[in-house]
Amino acid sequence: MDPRTVIPRRLPASVSVRHRFPCDVLDGAVARSALLGLVVQLGVELRRRGQAARALTLMLTFAGGPAWERTRRLAEPSGHEDDLRQLTYQLMDAAGLQRGRLTGLALRGEDLVDGDQVAEQLSLDAARQARLVAEGAADRIRERFGPGAIGPAATYRPAS
Repeated sequence: MDPRTVIPRRLPASVSVRHRFPCDVLDGAVARSALLGLVVQLGVELRRRGQAARALTLMLTFAGGPAWERTRRLAEPSGHEDDLRQLTYQLMDAAGLQRGRLTGLALRGEDLVDGDQVAEQLSLDAARQARLVAEGAADRIRERFGPGAIGPAATYRPAS
């Protein structure tokens, strides 16, 4: 018998998702498609945990071993794919890839906060509200049928 009270562990302060390409990638569309897949995975994990990220770090790994890493803060903490996607694409554009052969991507949500502590601003943007509703529906579909059941079309590559 242990008389001490049980204190639940805090959730980690960061979460990361990674993608390794089967071969070196020069095509920007393929890299952006993989990056969008990482954004979706990160958003799903953040919402599943009930957390929101204050910052994102993008790491690109190139053939031959060098890596590029940058971190930027979100305007406000978020776990929504739209917010994560916009900042992630800004980070990717900042990399200035032209002829770099990518071997892998990693996206990390940092400085995580409890989702209940994030202020939710009322939005007059009907399109954003519709995307948030669709995001919730997609989360329920993934929960029921698995992570690959639904997602952005750009993340699905045609079978060859």
